[in-house]
Amino acid sequence: MASPYKAIGTGIRDWDVVGLPNLSAEVRSQQRPSKRDEFDRPHQFLDRSSVKAVTAQQQDLPHLPMNLYVNEQDEILSQVNDRLSKCAFDFVAKYQFPIPLQPDKRPVGIPADREWTEWVYLLKKLAIKRRIPARVLFHGQIKQLVTVLENSLEMRHAAKHQSRPLKDDRNVLQLISAGLQVGQILKDAACMKLLDNLRSDRNQDPAPKRPKRPERRFFWSQLDADIQTYQEGRRCQDWKRWGRER
Repeated sequence: MASPYKAIGTGIRDWDVVGLPNLSAEVRSQQRPSKRDEFDRPHQFLDRSSVKAVTAQQQDLPHLPMNLYVNEQDEILSQVNDRLSKCAFDFVAKYQFPIPLQPDKRPVGIPADREWTEWVYLLKKLAIKRRIPARVLFHGQIKQLVTVLENSLEMRHAAKHQSRPLKDDRNVLQLISAGLQVGQILKDAACMKLLDNLRSDRNQDPAPKRPKRPERRFFWSQLDADIQTYQEGRRCQDWKRWGRER
């Protein structure tokens, strides 16, 4: 009896029987995707900015105030980092959320047993797996929890890495505010109070009371000032001599 479909030769052929699927289309869909990404597909370029706009962008960047020494920044950021770890520890203990055991780490007994990045990872996993009910969060903001946690991740990096560049005052306040949002969404009043006081202190008096650093002056600017002072002194002497002669 003859086969109801054509024999397969060098490649897969379409079926002759009406109603059966097109095998060649299915096989093509299962092939490996091309290595070309979306930027190799049809795309567009924006018009170049005007020369005036480019010139304005290439000017010297404005100086952001940095009134805190490195040790002062370390102290502030370490306080926030430690307080956030305690906030996560209390939250997990209060609602008895499970903490997976890891063979290379000891069980959690105090907040410092896990770094802030590990607490963030745990809370994100609990939220993604829907282990955290919305009712235990501030205004039920379960969708905002992951975003708030990710915004605070820089806190641990800033507090632990000593080789980082010095942060300006506004950046320090932003990190404190990110920690404050974590305390708010986890409904930890004690954490919020501490971080809010810390932020208020930095806002009201961002510059610690210490003598001002002398300004650096270029040689020619100093020379011009000295010449001007000398000329004013000579002018005063001429006026005094003219008065004596009269």
